[in-house]
Amino acid sequence: MSKRNSQEAKRAARERLRAEREKQAKKDKLRRQAVVGGSVLAILAVAGGVGFAVANMDDGGSDKSWADAADKKLVKPANSSGKNGTIVLIGDKDAKKTIDVYEDMRCPACANFEQALGETVKKGAEDGKYKLQIHLGSIIDGNFGGDGSKNATSALGAALDVSTEAFSEYHSLLYSAEHHPPENQDKFADNDYLLKVAENVDALKDNKEFETAVEKGTYDKWALEMIDSFNEAGVQGTPTVRIDGKDVEVSTLPAELEKLGVK
Repeated sequence: MSKRNSQEAKRAARERLRAEREKQAKKDKLRRQAVVGGSVLAILAVAGGVGFAVANMDDGGSDKSWADAADKKLVKPANSSGKNGTIVLIGDKDAKKTIDVYEDMRCPACANFEQALGETVKKGAEDGKYKLQIHLGSIIDGNFGGDGSKNATSALGAALDVSTEAFSEYHSLLYSAEHHPPENQDKFADNDYLLKVAENVDALKDNKEFETAVEKGTYDKWALEMIDSFNEAGVQGTPTVRIDGKDVEVSTLPAELEKLGVK
């Protein structure tokens, strides 16, 4: 092969590689931001070796109709805050500084965040350094199909109705390495699984009112209101952390917490 032909071949190869990278970048962006249709999702599932059927992704193995939930009367959990109770507040509501955390219960990055920093962030709020406001969304339900993000949020509403402490402990357990499923497994759509995890929280164990609220979906409408509020916040991905309304990179959060007096 001549030197010229060799250079042209290399240039053509670079162009193909660049085109493939651009194509993949667009694909990744769409996957993060758009609701993936059933047929496209099936292709992604096969390509990624994901072993679950499209038919099961529509409802996450649950008999619950979330369209019906939207028509229910709104029942707000005791201890909820904000418009329609769509903020979970930890700490003093009058604290001068505010940290907002936006999460998706099925999100693996959120699980990693909570396992690494969740307790530290909560303790700073409990110690009066700032108020912590938790917001929950359902991006993965949209992208992968299923109901787990919505259903876990509803169950957390039932826990919040018991106490903020019960919510906090249950929230941490659902994100724990032991109990948090891979994002392509919609285990949080299963009320039996959610109740099994809740048995590890003293305030929720054998709590019939809590169990009934989870099973009947008492806080389903509230979960949808919470998710609507999350969507209105302009969050592009999870977890998103904001301090006094300004986005903060998760990697810099420990340093930011130190500035607020959290060790």
